[in-house]
Amino acid sequence: MKNRIYIALTALLVSFTSFSQSGYNKGFRLGFGLNGGFPTDGAYDGSLGIDARAQYDFTRKTSLTLTSGYTHLFGQQEDVGFVPAKLGFKYFLGNQFYLMGEAGAAFGVNGAIDNSLIVAPVFGFANKYLDASVRYEHYSDYETDQIALRLAYGFSLKKKK
Repeated sequence: MKNRIYIALTALLVSFTSFSQSGYNKGFRLGFGLNGGFPTDGAYDGSLGIDARAQYDFTRKTSLTLTSGYTHLFGQQEDVGFVPAKLGFKYFLGNQFYLMGEAGAAFGVNGAIDNSLIVAPVFGFANKYLDASVRYEHYSDYETDQIALRLAYGFSLKKKK
């Protein structure tokens, strides 16, 4: 099973590099964000979080992302927190608006929550330094999902040509 996953990821990376635009300066970006969310049910009152996101640009329109941080859910009975670790694929619709899909895990660090699978579709806006997005985050093992907003500062780590 692990071999199949490694083969699939390798094939994905090879396909991205083969379809990349010639002359485009591929490379990494790094961003730091603040998150606020609204749970979709009454189990929690809201959420706040911070994150760091590494992004590798394959082409002008496609990127692979890795995001982690800390999210705190404020509850009526008890507050809980978790560390998300998500892998994502970002596709730019034009120069600044994008769609992204993320999947990963949430690792419960305090309160009465354990680990959970996370799946999140995202719509956002990004320019040279600002990244603003809205996402719906589904947790497979928690009593709630959330709609969250993210505002981030990002910058390029690419070498100039």
